[in-house]
Amino acid sequence: MLKHSLIAAAVAMLAAGCTLQPKYERPAEPTAQTFPEGGVYAHQPDASSTASNGRSANGQNAPEIGWRDFFADARLQQIVGLALKNNRDLRVSVLNVEAAHAQYQITRAGLFPTLDAQASQSKQRTPKNLSFFDRTISNQYSVGLNASWEIDFFGRIRSLKDQALAQYLSTAESRKAAEIALVSSVADQYLTMLAYDDALVVTENTLKTAQESYRITKLQYDNGTGTELDLRQSEGVVEEAQANLQTQSRLRAQAENALVQLVGEPLPADPPKGMSLDAQNLLSDIPAGLPSDLLTRRPDIAAAEQSLLAANANIGAARAAFFPRVSLTGSFGTLSPTLGGLFKPGSAAWSFAPQITVPIFEGGQNKANLDLASVQKRIEIANYEKAIQNAFCEVADGLAARGTYDEQIKSLERFVNSQSRRLELSDLRYRNGVDSYLSVLTAQTVLYEAQQLLITARLNRLTNLVDLYQFLGGGWIERSGDTPRPADAPVDYGAASAPSAASAPAVG
Repeated sequence: MLKHSLIAAAVAMLAAGCTLQPKYERPAEPTAQTFPEGGVYAHQPDASSTASNGRSANGQNAPEIGWRDFFADARLQQIVGLALKNNRDLRVSVLNVEAAHAQYQITRAGLFPTLDAQASQSKQRTPKNLSFFDRTISNQYSVGLNASWEIDFFGRIRSLKDQALAQYLSTAESRKAAEIALVSSVADQYLTMLAYDDALVVTENTLKTAQESYRITKLQYDNGTGTELDLRQSEGVVEEAQANLQTQSRLRAQAENALVQLVGEPLPADPPKGMSLDAQNLLSDIPAGLPSDLLTRRPDIAAAEQSLLAANANIGAARAAFFPRVSLTGSFGTLSPTLGGLFKPGSAAWSFAPQITVPIFEGGQNKANLDLASVQKRIEIANYEKAIQNAFCEVADGLAARGTYDEQIKSLERFVNSQSRRLELSDLRYRNGVDSYLSVLTAQTVLYEAQQLLITARLNRLTNLVDLYQFLGGGWIERSGDTPRPADAPVDYGAASAPSAASAPAVG
């Protein structure tokens, strides 16, 4: 009676598709409900900001804004498109998704019976004193079908299938994160290259001014109206500017090399006209939303949650290992001592062999596997919470920077103007014999440093806007209004046709 009850319960579990996985509950967000407010966060740019030049996000969230709409520079748009087509790290990410999909299909196949066709022939000799009717040679020909199936009463295979599916989806979300990070990295590197262009212009102008000043100072020294101290100070400014020019030329070349590596091919020989650093005009008023929005906007958080789901499913597989495994094997075909006798009446043969395996003693292996699965789930919970905290910190830092850079740049622009005027006055006083050359040298040095600070601040403001666009989940679609692709769907930005999404895998 008990046996029949167990069989009935097992059949009921199979029919209901039960597994021994724990019920999944999303961990609570380990962050505040809102981003910081007040202070440096209070002065966020909007469409009326002078730096926006009339360009506005119009209240759209970052994932809804295409990267071609976020960037105004046509040359940068072309370079980003080339990187998405050719970057080797992104290719590896796409191939990792394909590999994870194949692994999922392999695991899912375990839910279904296997069916094989078989044909064989065997010949055997028996000693004469052991044979019947003096037949020492015997032949056997067979043709038939073999089938086997593990009945997943306790959901072991279904749990493994769910684990493989979650790992696949996690890999796909990681690939999505890699793509939007590539968009950000290419833009940051491009802007860095433009900043070196501006720095080179400043240094070249400084060098020209220093060379002219040295020419005049040397002329005065040769005529006996100037001192050697003034001459050497002037000469030092020239040599320092020469050294700075070489340093910045080297860094500019290296920045371009880094950009080429990100793009995956040489930069176009005939690119569209680009913009200078201070004319980039990126969208600066993208709303931040709430921290909870990041759970659906950030692919790295989605990837961490899928890894947590995979660990949760693995617990179901570990629990199922404590219960019996039931498998069915069978075959059907024909047997005959002669090849011509196959398929004749009376040659049919079949076998059926159900098997049940009950774990009795495994040396603690099953318990250790369950303990390991439980620990791995706790690890993935911590990783998931860390991903949320990291996203919160990145966005908060980006908002703090966005709220301060505009005023910082305005102050630096006024500082540069004041030091430029100071240099003019110092040079005039020196030529009229009122001040020593030291005042000119000091003014020249301060102006150069102020110009470099302004370039750095402009670069940092722009890269912060680019990074904040990424941190808020932007960079996945090409143009605003496009239908977002599935995370596992590659797209060729070099194709003339509209992007085509790959079909999602079967999850039945």
